[in-house]
Amino acid sequence: MIEVGRALLSDDIIEEHFLCDVLKCKGACCIEGDSGAPLTDEEAIQIEKDYPLFEEYLPQKHKKEVEKQGYSVIDSDGDLVTPLVNNRQCVYSFYNDNGILQCAVEKAYFEGKIKFRKPISCHLFPIRITEYRDFDAVNYQQLRICKPGRQCGASQKLPLYKFLKEPLIKKYGEEWYKELEIAADYLKSSR
Repeated sequence: MIEVGRALLSDDIIEEHFLCDVLKCKGACCIEGDSGAPLTDEEAIQIEKDYPLFEEYLPQKHKKEVEKQGYSVIDSDGDLVTPLVNNRQCVYSFYNDNGILQCAVEKAYFEGKIKFRKPISCHLFPIRITEYRDFDAVNYQQLRICKPGRQCGASQKLPLYKFLKEPLIKKYGEEWYKELEIAADYLKSSR
C-alpha cells in the first residue's frame, strides 16, 4: 500500500498498465455490475439539474425509467447510485451508431451543453474508492470486462495512475497527484 495524503492506494495502481479500449469492450462498464454508478450527493443534484440538457440522447425506455425511479436511487447496500434499466444498464447510457455504450452526461459535456463531465466514480473506473472516517481506500478493480484495457495499456506501457491522471486530480488535487508521482518513482526505483 502507498499512502498519499488521506488516500491509501493499492500498489497495483502504480504497477499495472491500463488504457481503455472502448472499441473492444463496447463500454461494458456502463452495463456490468450489480448496481448503478456510485454518486455523491452533489453529483445527484447536478444530474437532476442538467437532465433536460442531455435527455435527448437517451432512448425512450431510459427516459421512462428516470420518470419511474428518479434521477438517482439508493441501492441494496444503502448507497446513492444511478438508476438502472432492466436491473443492468445505467439509465444515462445509450448505444451510439457504432454499437458502443456512451454516457449521455459526458456527451452533453463534450458538446459544451453542461459543465459536469460525469460522476467521479465513472471517471475513475476501474479504480474504486471507499471513503472511511480517517482515510480513503483506493483500489484497482481488475474485472474481466476490462481485459482489452489491460492489454492496450501494457502495449503502450501506460501505468493505471497515469491513465487516470485527470480524474485523480479532480478527486484529490494537483499537489496530491504530484506526491503520487514522487511515490511511484520511488517505488519503481526501489524494486
